[in-house]
Amino acid sequence: MAEKVNFLEAMGHRISANVEKWMPDPFLFAIILTFIAYLMGIFIAKSSPMDMIKYWYKGFWTLLTFAMQMVLILVTGYTLAYHPKVNALLVWLARKPSNGKQAAALVALVSMVFSWINWGLGLIVGALLARETGRQAYFRNIPVHYPVIVTSGYTGLGIIWHWGLSGSAPLLSATKGHFFEDLYGIIPTSQTIFSPYALTLSVLSIIFVVAVMYAISPIDPSRCRGIDYYAPHLIEQREEERKERKIKTIADKIEDSRIIGGILALMGLIYLVYYYAIVRGDLNLNIVNFTFLFVGLALYLRPIRYLKAFYNAIPASAGIVLQFPFYAGIMGMIKFSGLGKIMAGWLVGISTPTTFPVIAWLTAGLVNLFVPSGGGEWAVIGETIARAAMDLGVPMGKAIIAYAAGDAWTNLFQPFWAIPLLGICAVRARDVFGYCITLMLLSAIFFALGLTFVPY
Repeated sequence: MAEKVNFLEAMGHRISANVEKWMPDPFLFAIILTFIAYLMGIFIAKSSPMDMIKYWYKGFWTLLTFAMQMVLILVTGYTLAYHPKVNALLVWLARKPSNGKQAAALVALVSMVFSWINWGLGLIVGALLARETGRQAYFRNIPVHYPVIVTSGYTGLGIIWHWGLSGSAPLLSATKGHFFEDLYGIIPTSQTIFSPYALTLSVLSIIFVVAVMYAISPIDPSRCRGIDYYAPHLIEQREEERKERKIKTIADKIEDSRIIGGILALMGLIYLVYYYAIVRGDLNLNIVNFTFLFVGLALYLRPIRYLKAFYNAIPASAGIVLQFPFYAGIMGMIKFSGLGKIMAGWLVGISTPTTFPVIAWLTAGLVNLFVPSGGGEWAVIGETIARAAMDLGVPMGKAIIAYAAGDAWTNLFQPFWAIPLLGICAVRARDVFGYCITLMLLSAIFFALGLTFVPY
């Protein structure tokens, strides 16, 4: 007799099977969008085929600085998440839930909060907590559905991260010399991340997601498949033994010196105190990366251990390194062919100042399927969103936050950023993305209402 499942769980299972069957690698999306932009430039902007190729190359290398900034956000967050003290906190938290619903809600809460602080940190912390929660539930004989727990660990990347302290578009727009400065100038984070609009939406989104993950998590043991079903090899996995290095040479002593690491970390922390407390400087990409870089060094202290943590984190950034030049090329074709102005006119034609945030959210959500990077996507459609907002009289900070909502939203459909999480938790995309897409569909109501009615 087939076991009965509730509507949301059945819906998630059906969707996940189709996602795994039909969704290609994210790099192919970047290639497809390159072709689309090329053809639109020819047939809509009336540029010649050779001119479009020239525009493509003209833009191809314009995001190198920005790409490096994105790599650092991911890598510094990754290294912090793997620090032993952070790991000990996650083990302690994983032992708190007494049933599967509480487990899903707790992992979602932690993922959302840490993703607001730093998206790279939130992604890895969410994955590690999901894995550890699955292990602790097995040891304590608590029925949990592991795919739902893993989905909870990914919620921060799908809902809140782009409204937080490492949001690409808000921080980029606050950084002097950004590639749209001539268009709309510098937008301080007081108008984006720290605006009442964004802060209210962030708090409401945490409440909403925790409630949804609690609701869709099965509690009946007959409908729960734990970590022992999906990743039994993780059950007895222990933290890698940290063997003391044998110090043989002067170079070894320098590499392993807490004194050297501590002095360097202190220099960085002194500057951070100066910047935040005395200068009272605004957040931007550079200061955020500087903060996480030196907080990480202060935790690890020994330079060689910090270096090894970076080595372990670097593979997670390979997609950024490969795909960002293609995003820049797309941006070049849109900008230099005049497509940006044309498409801005389309948005203005279907928007009013009231409905524009929802239109910007949906536009960003659609393009994110092809350009799964908040910063890369902003490079591609930022001009379009900005020009439309200015023509309609919508505050630029509000437009950026609406865009950010859409960019994060379809991460729940696009598996690009889930790759590190899937590896850490040892599950397949098809195991979890049905639940991700279920959350994406349900959150559409939240975004539509929140972006429209929460005051700016």
